[in-house]
Parts: sequence; structure tokens; C-alpha cells
Amino acid sequence: MKDFKGRTAVITGAGSGIGAALAHVAAQEGMNLVLADINLADLEAVAATIDCSAIMLQRTDVADPEAVQALADSAWSRFGEVSLLCNNAGVVPGGRHRPVWEYALEDWRWAFGVNVDGVVNGIRSFVPRMLAEGRSGHILNTASVAGFVSGEGSAVYGASKHAAVRVTEALYAGLRARNAPIGVTMLCPGLVATRIYEAERSRPAHLRSALGQPVEAPEFQSISDKLFQNAPSPEQVAAEAFDGIRKDQFYVFTSARYDRAIAQRTQDILNRENPQFDSLISLSEGKADLDKEKL
Repeated sequence: MKDFKGRTAVITGAGSGIGAALAHVAAQEGMNLVLADINLADLEAVAATIDCSAIMLQRTDVADPEAVQALADSAWSRFGEVSLLCNNAGVVPGGRHRPVWEYALEDWRWAFGVNVDGVVNGIRSFVPRMLAEGRSGHILNTASVAGFVSGEGSAVYGASKHAAVRVTEALYAGLRARNAPIGVTMLCPGLVATRIYEAERSRPAHLRSALGQPVEAPEFQSISDKLFQNAPSPEQVAAEAFDGIRKDQFYVFTSARYDRAIAQRTQDILNRENPQFDSLISLSEGKADLDKEKL
């Protein structure tokens, strides 16, 4: 997909971060915009900064299949077609550096509901109609380098992103097998200067744990602050995403600093060796090369 002007983009998680930046790029390309987010006030604030007359906002909980179906119905009703679908919404439960056994069931259900079901719901509600139209189009799924590396930290988020990677690869393979004119790009950001680590503000009431909102340990919060100091902006990441769409590129990684960790994990698997994982503490103390930084 190289010609964006006059065509329609649907972007979830558009109320902040990468989603908002994707909306700005799509508007600059002359696209009609359908912007979705669980926080309508955030959507309205983003829309006020975008120069686009053909824009529609819809509050959407991507974990709810009926809400995503309603988003698809509204998009086709308003603009008559959808050419670019960005399944971008994502959340990270607070206190992400807890041991895996300390996460509440609500943490798992919330993260998988948004990060995995949100992608699946988008695929189910949009792809069949895009195929039926028979015209060129593209799907951008926002995954993460957390879907390719592993270790103790961010177990819930990482597990959900591993699942999102597998779903997106299946989508790509399925469309290719049918010679469909729809490309697929999987955006795999590393650290990005967004508000994703403030996602607890959007957690639905029924998915809040009886243990209360988890708080990051001070030592880990300090490490995160240091790591985010030089993180790329959402605007940089959105530009890379659109470049990938133009090139029909499947894997779009926004940083090479994780390559060594990905290669090490892959080599351990192929060699049938026990895995080697670096911790954020070792990184902050200078005991590991920053190229092996993990989310």
C-alpha cells in the first residue's frame, strides 16, 4: 500500500502515544480517520490537534468483540471502506517487575484482553470485509520486542506480546496463502516515550484486583526512568511504521539494541541449552551491555 490519500485508516489506542502519532501521520497523508480509544476525552484532545475534516471518534474497548464490531460498522457506514487497520491499543499492568506468581488473575485477563483479544477482535471484524472489497489494503499490528525476548520482568505484558506476534504471523501467512492484496506489518517497538506505563488509569473496574493497584518498586522505577531518557518519540516510531507499510515490510523493529538478546535466545533454543537472561538491575549497574536491554 503506497497511495494513502482519500482512503480510510482505523486506529485503535489513538488517544495517546503511538496511536496518536499514527493518526497524525495518516492525516498528513490525506487519509480519512477513524480513531478509537477506551478514553473518549483523550481521543477528543488528540483530534483537536489534527488537521483533518474527515475524522470520526469512537470510544472502544478493544477487548469487547461487540464494541470492535460496532467500530467496523461505523467506519464502513461513515466512509464506505477501510484500507488501513492499525490494531495498536496496548496496556502494561503496573508493578511489572513482580515475579510471575505474584500477578493477580485480573492482571492476566486485562493484559490479554487488550493486547491479544484486541488484535484478534480487530482481525475478525475488519479482515473479512477488507477481503470482500478486493482492493489493496494493509494491517498494522503493534506488538513489541517483548514478544521476542524473555526473562523475569514484565511477565504478563511479555506473554501477551508473544501471543500477539504469533497471531500476526498467522495473519500474514494466511493472507499470503490466498494471494490477498492486503499487506501486514508488525510494529515491534522497544522503549518508546509514551504513557503506556500509566495504563492503570484505564483499567476497567471489574478487572481491578482486590490487592489494589500494584506499585513499581522504587529501585525498578529509577531504572525505568533512566532507560526512558533516550527513548525515541512516538512520532519517530509512527514514521517508521508508515515506512514499513509503504515497503510492505513485515517486521519493523524500532531499535537494534535488542538484537543480541533475540539472537542469544534463539541460539539457546537451537542448541537446546538453558536460557541466559539479563536483568534490568544488571543493566543499570553496567554489568551487561545496553544492547541486551530487556523490557
